Amino acid sequence: MDTIYVTGKYLKTTQTWHAEDSPWKADQIIRIIGDNHLHPRAIAEIGCGVGAILDELSKKEYLRGVQFSGYDISPQAIELARHRENASVRFFHEDLLLQTNAKYFDVLLVIDVLEHISDYIGFLEKCKARADYKIFHIPLEIHVSSVLRNVFIDSRYTLGHLHYFTADSAIATLKDAGHEIVDCFYTNRAFGTFKQHPSIKTAVANVPRWLCSKFSVLFTARVLGGYSLLVLAK
Repeated sequence: MDTIYVTGKYLKTTQTWHAEDSPWKADQIIRIIGDNHLHPRAIAEIGCGVGAILDELSKKEYLRGVQFSGYDISPQAIELARHRENASVRFFHEDLLLQTNAKYFDVLLVIDVLEHISDYIGFLEKCKARADYKIFHIPLEIHVSSVLRNVFIDSRYTLGHLHYFTADSAIATLKDAGHEIVDCFYTNRAFGTFKQHPSIKTAVANVPRWLCSKFSVLFTARVLGGYSLLVLAK
């Protein structure tokens, strides 16, 4: 499956490498960093794509003075990412986890990447050795609605998703790989990125999601979906 990122197929499929969602994702990341009073000096991102998340984070006042490093195996993505380079943001066409003498960071970002990795347990074990803290953003594609309609399987062929998670299975996977969970919360992807991906179908689905979420986000995520999980781990 790695070939779709190297050959340019993934960029052709997504057109933007989901860069339009980056401001929303950056807001979620800065929230969990701030809530846990972290003051990193060096942040790296594995699977940085076209670099839009790091670009957004570099503009945050809370992260002023931080050095950002983005890594991706896609030459097409890194070529586009380098247009966002500046004194505090650099991008590398490398697999950070394969480097024997790789740098060690304060925070490692793994944003919507885990579901793409064939050996995801081995990948998570290697992540432990690269930073003090790790921040994972994991789409929760297994819920009652997706199972009944069998729609989650579509992302396997369009986006290269090899694994599908609930919140519980995502947390269990991280723990199985040796990570200590520091904090986590649901992120409302269906609402947060609606302006970037408007559709009548999503608008209709968001009505019951919004109503149910007023009573229980956990229930809404398990039954109707539309959520991801953001996790801070050590």
